[in-house]
Amino acid sequence: MYTQLEQRGMAEPPVNVSTLRKMKAEGEPIACLTAYDASYAVLVDAAGTDLVLVGDSLGMVIQGHDTTVPVTVDDIVYHSRSVARGLRRAFLVGDMPFMSYANPDQALANSVRLMQEGGVMMIKLEGGEGQIEIVEHLARHDIPVCAHLGLKPQSVHKIGGFRVQGRDAGKAGEMVKTARRLQDAGADIVLLECVPNELGKTITGSLEVPVIGIGAGPDVDGQILVLYDILDITQGRTPRFVRNFQAGHTSPLEALRAYVKAVKDRSYPAAEHCFS
Repeated sequence: MYTQLEQRGMAEPPVNVSTLRKMKAEGEPIACLTAYDASYAVLVDAAGTDLVLVGDSLGMVIQGHDTTVPVTVDDIVYHSRSVARGLRRAFLVGDMPFMSYANPDQALANSVRLMQEGGVMMIKLEGGEGQIEIVEHLARHDIPVCAHLGLKPQSVHKIGGFRVQGRDAGKAGEMVKTARRLQDAGADIVLLECVPNELGKTITGSLEVPVIGIGAGPDVDGQILVLYDILDITQGRTPRFVRNFQAGHTSPLEALRAYVKAVKDRSYPAAEHCFS
């Protein structure tokens, strides 16, 4: 009943925002994964994952859509609630779906739903200059925020597909400035997706908050991958930054532990998983 009291006796206390900042300051890589149900959440937590994201990627890997756009707030709430039941140590983040944060009041209302009904501890939104006001509004109401830059899957129809972002020097410079502005607005984490190594390194060095990468090179503060990708469940072509950790292991838990170890000792990502 009193889970928070039980957790006081844990060998490792639950991860929180302060834990993640401390890990950045001490140079300890942050291992992150997605999860969508209680059973996998238990395994992800047992493997030593620091942060778990209930991503709108569930639209593709769970629901079978071609993009994340059809995912709803109800979907994220449902899956977050399930994942929360399986976690004890890992920090739980929930995605804000497409058009669920079009204005500050809508963003606040949906963030509250994700936290109260879904049990998440932080919300993630696909950021940019247009989301500065949103982040400020949420921060004023003590909502922890992860801002997502680089390739933003919810904008796939606008940008013309899943492409590496920030290769142009001008665009890269704009992304660095935007990352700083989002941090100053109150973002607690910045997630970078599909950007060149050097840009990932530059943004990480420019911010005080942790920077989590997915296809953002080896010099960010942490790595995140889609659970189904690293367990070789996803069929067909996978992104360049994906590594199959199930290969050579006899159980999903072994594979997940191998992923966490590879992030912690920085053997993942290797050169073949990165963009120049």
